[in-house]
Amino acid sequence: MPSRQIVERQPRMLDFRVEYRDRNVDVVLEDSCTVGEIKQILENELQIPVSKMLLKGWKTGDVEDSTVLKSLHLPKNNSLYVLTPDLPPPSSSSHAGALQESLNQNFMLIITHREVQREYNLNFSGSSTIQEVKRNVYDLTSIPVRHQLWEGWPTSATDDSMCLAESGLSYPCHRLTVGRRSSPVQTREQSEEQSTDVHMVSDSDGDDFEDASEFGVDDGEVFGMASSALRKSPMMPENAENEGDALLQFTAEFSSRYGDCHPVFFIGSLEAAFQEAFYVKARDRKLLAIYLHHDESVLTNVFCSQMLCAESIVSYLSQNFITWAWDLTKDANRARFLTMCNRHFGSVVAQTIRTQKTDQFPLFLIIMGKRSSNEVLNVIQGNTTVDELMMRLMAAMEIFTAQQQEDIKDEDEREARENVKREQDEAYRLSLEADRAKREAHEREMAEQFRLEQIRKEQEEEREAIRLSLEQALPPEPKEENAEPVSKLRIRTPSGEFLERRFLASNKLQIVFDFVASKGFPWDEFKLLSTFPRRDVTQLDPNKSLLEVKLFPQETLFLEAKE
Repeated sequence: MPSRQIVERQPRMLDFRVEYRDRNVDVVLEDSCTVGEIKQILENELQIPVSKMLLKGWKTGDVEDSTVLKSLHLPKNNSLYVLTPDLPPPSSSSHAGALQESLNQNFMLIITHREVQREYNLNFSGSSTIQEVKRNVYDLTSIPVRHQLWEGWPTSATDDSMCLAESGLSYPCHRLTVGRRSSPVQTREQSEEQSTDVHMVSDSDGDDFEDASEFGVDDGEVFGMASSALRKSPMMPENAENEGDALLQFTAEFSSRYGDCHPVFFIGSLEAAFQEAFYVKARDRKLLAIYLHHDESVLTNVFCSQMLCAESIVSYLSQNFITWAWDLTKDANRARFLTMCNRHFGSVVAQTIRTQKTDQFPLFLIIMGKRSSNEVLNVIQGNTTVDELMMRLMAAMEIFTAQQQEDIKDEDEREARENVKREQDEAYRLSLEADRAKREAHEREMAEQFRLEQIRKEQEEEREAIRLSLEQALPPEPKEENAEPVSKLRIRTPSGEFLERRFLASNKLQIVFDFVASKGFPWDEFKLLSTFPRRDVTQLDPNKSLLEVKLFPQETLFLEAKE
């Protein structure tokens, strides 16, 4: 009895792997916890409010947050997924600094063509896509993209729309090998089994093929196409990890069944198709057509061969639509598309597709991108005609064109506003630069004036110092009555004033020069001239006496600035 009590108290641990967009979150809880506690853990991990979160994947259908896990009788390992129909899809435009740097780098791809053993060295920028590489290889090797079989791509290169910078290639060089994909070969046993299957379909479902008469196809032709479809491999692999690879197989198989005249199916994820159709300039936008295939529908072969491959439909789709396809034949692929549908279009559209019966397939969804969401304009079922299909495509184009014109007008107005703002910003920037240039020029001018003023002051102080030293060094002025002969000089300055002084006749001429300089007229800047006869006294020998240069007993001189 005590042993039993201990067993009952031991908690049972449950493992949950929860998928949300591109993330997987592992949650481990006791079975005594509630569904709401799982959501609280996911709220912390995914940063999504519980109120915006729908937790799906329960075997018993939708459950309340208060439901105790133990009451659901769950296995140990469980897979769930989160839907957020009220939240917009994440933007894919943000890039890390390292990725931005890689986008500007060039990658050297050394590609070996397996069949001919020839090597090509190709340069691609980091912003080039894997699809562009494959198209270039097609030009060199004549192997169509859908028939190319590659080796050497990194495991992270999961989408042909992915750019090389984020694909995980080795930088600066990376080696790849390409060859031609071999065509599937059928065995006689497979053909016989498939032939038996045709008769089984014919006996049990013959009534369903009567509807095909409205398309202008007789029963024999329908059975022939059904037999062709049954003999082929699946349109799309089950549980394909990469949507681009799945669509490559889809396109190849579609061409094999119905010929090469068919819509150009976009190779890449649904998100990449959105980017191509919607997230470009308004003038370049297109409608998105999603073709949903189902091999078990009696209408599929007629729809594909008679309508989807009609030249008028193919031409109209190629001009005005981005066409993306998916195969709902397998349950796993159907569930995967419904998850994508929930994410991008909401639960109403997903429920509409979920409730479609097999014989209502194939479906053609016409999607128009809007500012905040994607709108499903039309859901076209397989029981239609070429004319009706064309009319519905054209009707969708009319709605799209009207919206596109508004978007172009809004975009042009926004660009005009942005241009005006850029011009205003540029004018303001130029004004600031002009003001700064004026300010700097004024500051330079003031600095230069200050420098010159400092030089002038220093020069004046130096001259004053020289003048004072000369003045102090002059011999005393002799008196008029002196035992030695005295010479009296009268010197006229440029301003008209006169300087008068007595000198001994024996004084050297240099003393006169020093006297004039002490009054502010240095002899290297001024000439001392006599009148009769006119001569430049400063040119005479300064060591001669006044008597020798005939400046005795008196003389009138005048100062003149040198040129």
